[in-house]
Amino acid sequence: MPIATVSGKGWIVIPKEIREEHGLKKGDKVVIVSYGGRISIFPADEDPITAARGMFKNGPSLTEGLLKDRREELEREERNLPPARKS
Repeated sequence: MPIATVSGKGWIVIPKEIREEHGLKKGDKVVIVSYGGRISIFPADEDPITAARGMFKNGPSLTEGLLKDRREELEREERNLPPARKS
């Protein structure tokens, strides 16, 4: 397991074998995430908008889910309303 040392300026050199494995070159950007007491480094997408395109393509329709929830909510409301008075 490669080990890197943090410099006085906070710099870290990513070991050559890791850079080669992930295709990282001079000038490439990485994302640094801190969570759960851990630090992770990920290669950054060059264009995050393009990378996210189609992300939900095969997932459920959020619009259909919203409409279904609203229909169910209206049905519950209608069941709890007293009968309409005739004038």
